[in-house]
Amino acid sequence: MNRLTDSAIDWSELVEATAGPGRGAQALFLGTVRDHHAGRAVVGLEYSAYGAMAESTLEALIGEATARWPVAVEVRHRLGRLEVGDVAVAVAVAGGHRDEAFAACRFLIEELKKRVPIWKRERYADGTEAWVDPTAPTGRAPEPAR
Repeated sequence: MNRLTDSAIDWSELVEATAGPGRGAQALFLGTVRDHHAGRAVVGLEYSAYGAMAESTLEALIGEATARWPVAVEVRHRLGRLEVGDVAVAVAVAGGHRDEAFAACRFLIEELKKRVPIWKRERYADGTEAWVDPTAPTGRAPEPAR
């Protein structure tokens, strides 16, 4: 299954895919493109990925989550150019109870940011661009030495 997509994410499909009669709790995380980052005005961004490795890592993360919690999971991440307001990532989790649904959803988005080889380059209102590092204290990748 392709969890990476160049198309808009229909998060309602993910919610529907994880629903079930024994799953009384559904948690949904949507990451959308915001209009600012680290004090700068953002007009859009672009995601790129090492596709095969990203897909494999996402599958492993889903396996880890479903081994830890009795949940159903769906994840999608956009690639390519996105504009402010676009959904960049969606994580849908359903379980029998809210504690497991929330815990698994949080685990998945946090680990996705840390471990999946997907890179973000922001476009700013002043015409400049920069790579973003979600693991860095400032949220920005270091500037190359000049």
